[in-house]
Amino acid sequence: MKPPYSTVRLGRLLPLMLAGAALAPHFCVRAASGQQVLLAYDAQAKALLAKMTLAEKVGQMCQPDQAFLRDPDDIQRYFLGSLLSGGGSGPKNKADYTLKGWTDMVDVYQEHALKTRLAIPLLYGVDAVHGHNNIPGAVIFPHNIGLGCARDPGLVERIERATAEEVRATGINWVFAPCVAVPRDVRWGRTYEGYAEDPGVVELLGAAAVRGFQGSRLTRPRSVVACAKHFVGDGGTAFGTGKGLDGQGLDQGDTRCNEATLRRIHLPGYLTAVQAGVATIMPSYSSWNRLKCTANKYLLTEVLKRELGFEGFLISDYNAIDQLDPDYRRCIALAINAGIDMVMLTDKYPEFCRQLTELARTGQVPMSRIDDAVTRILRVKFAAGLMDPRRSPLADRRLQRAFGGPRHRRLARQAVRESSVLLKNARHTLPLAKTVTRLHVSGKGADDLGMQCGGWTIDWQGKMGNDVPGGTSILTAIRQAVSRHTAVTFSRDGRGAEGAAAGVVVIGEKPYAEFMGDRADLAVDQEDLAAITNLKRAGIPVVVILISGRPLYLEPVLAQADAVVAAWLPGSQGEGVTDVLFGDYPPTGKLSHSWPRASSRLPLDAGDPGYDPLFALGYGLTYGP
Repeated sequence: MKPPYSTVRLGRLLPLMLAGAALAPHFCVRAASGQQVLLAYDAQAKALLAKMTLAEKVGQMCQPDQAFLRDPDDIQRYFLGSLLSGGGSGPKNKADYTLKGWTDMVDVYQEHALKTRLAIPLLYGVDAVHGHNNIPGAVIFPHNIGLGCARDPGLVERIERATAEEVRATGINWVFAPCVAVPRDVRWGRTYEGYAEDPGVVELLGAAAVRGFQGSRLTRPRSVVACAKHFVGDGGTAFGTGKGLDGQGLDQGDTRCNEATLRRIHLPGYLTAVQAGVATIMPSYSSWNRLKCTANKYLLTEVLKRELGFEGFLISDYNAIDQLDPDYRRCIALAINAGIDMVMLTDKYPEFCRQLTELARTGQVPMSRIDDAVTRILRVKFAAGLMDPRRSPLADRRLQRAFGGPRHRRLARQAVRESSVLLKNARHTLPLAKTVTRLHVSGKGADDLGMQCGGWTIDWQGKMGNDVPGGTSILTAIRQAVSRHTAVTFSRDGRGAEGAAAGVVVIGEKPYAEFMGDRADLAVDQEDLAAITNLKRAGIPVVVILISGRPLYLEPVLAQADAVVAAWLPGSQGEGVTDVLFGDYPPTGKLSHSWPRASSRLPLDAGDPGYDPLFALGYGLTYGP
């Protein structure tokens, strides 16, 4: 059995384990080596701070979703320091939901910020969690669960470098990524946003992602500000404490563990992200032992800022402060005094600015706390080159020449094939020959780019269908891969396969995101099982491609399939799946999560007492002996 944590990382984790075991609040683990870049701009930030009125300071701490902005002039009226596009929040006219439309929208907002007294540019944030996934035509990379199976920090760094280039092409300068959660229960709807159940994998790949986004220098025009999320423990919530649709979810729930466990499992990804110089961190909706992380001063200020030496700023999650208290004024005070520096919200930005101003004037939020928050925000803006008078903060549209281009698509294709995990290969069914007379393809996911990409694709929840410009479905990729003498036939339900050399069926989960994906039962759909059964009746070898954001209950599938490949949520480049399918590249992916035998045996993580998975953490076959 593979140990629960990568032994190569154990030396770095040991001080954290010892610190947590002793529960020593003053134990110091300085991770601030990469934070010196931000501190280098401290004098400039403080000089600008000295020129600011209270209203201008409060405005820097406010980040509305642009979809709820009542008037673009409000950027000037409230001295707003930041805007975001939440999931699905783009240009109001759907005809403008294009690369040009997005860029024009962001530039207009930036131009309003430049008209303020001090002309402080906006930080504009977006959830670019697997490519610049909001924009039609962007390259959609595999979700992080697949990248965890590839276990290649160099690949992750190159992916986020490409993502940063596509993000900057639209004028956006801040991404809410990487997610360095450690998902410990695959029923969680955000499992696919994390790299692995193993903290060693998370700390390795999270730091690589930060390096990719922010580059060797954050001031470079192709770099974006990164945001490690969600601090801390969001992957460890107890089932039934969260926001799932059936009231028995995990998302935004309660992580119930002692500090030793929190540090050992959930903190390492932040340690290496801070070391890598991450400029922003997002606290979690979730709680630690019933106290919301957004209001947890010990975690945010004592541990993250003082102990780990984080010098960037903390951005709350979407309307997260609203969950702290029925009284909105008290919500603001709790969050800011705990250490939140910028508040992400929707339509309450006028009230937020008014209430925070009054709290500062009455001393309920000390001016020292306001000044600290704004100094941290300004540090990041200076470090990102936004305050450089020689550079425009508007979009460099020359970068759009590479947007969605072949170089990034080749990288995505590589990521897909390296992420794929071969779970079964009876009688050497794979690789398939490209020269057979006929292949029969079936399943609801075979010709569906929306399912292939999953949540956070154009829309927040994603959606079924082929509205992902530039992408290649698995069915199309198969047709492109085989010889011109090979017929490729298709039926969604698997019927009509008689006489084919083999059948390929693409099954799995329909798109979802966050709490909408919390599921108590991880069974494969009956439609999928029926398609496999129909192929099996044709008396041909059956290859199953599983598209999913987590392990599903697979024993009924394994009983009928000759070969099974877990392709996770591969994104826009289905050719990466066929690279493995036809043997152009042997499968090399290794499971980033333990595969349960049944939903009733969850949670399941390596190192648990009585650990008995269907496939263990790190499992993965390849071709040959």
